[in-house]
Amino acid sequence: MELLDDDSGMSTVEYAIGTLAAAAFAGLLYVILTSDFLQNELRELIQRALSSV
Repeated sequence: MELLDDDSGMSTVEYAIGTLAAAAFAGLLYVILTSDFLQNELRELIQRALSSV
């Protein structure tokens, strides 16, 4: 029974869920960072920063 009590490390299912979560987060981040709204906001922020110099 000692073998069944050892929970060290992640199982294959936990790796799969972790990988899917990381891929979903990366996809969401990509969509947000490539959105027109965010690109326009960043462009305006950079222009304001450069024009104040």
